[in-house]
Amino acid sequence: MNHSLAIAVVVALMVAVIVAVDVLFFRNFFWERLMVNAGIVLVFLGFSMRFLR
Repeated sequence: MNHSLAIAVVVALMVAVIVAVDVLFFRNFFWERLMVNAGIVLVFLGFSMRFLR
C-alpha cells in the first residue's frame, strides 16, 4: 500500500472513531470528551508509528 494512502486511511478511520465516540457516549461532557479524543489520537499515533514505518 502506498504510504500516503495508508496515512489517509488511518486519519479517516481516526476521525470516524472520534465522531462516533463523541456522538454515542460523550455528547454533553466537554472535558471527558476532550480527554478521550486526545487518548484516541495518541492510540492512533502509536499505531501508525509502530506499523506504518
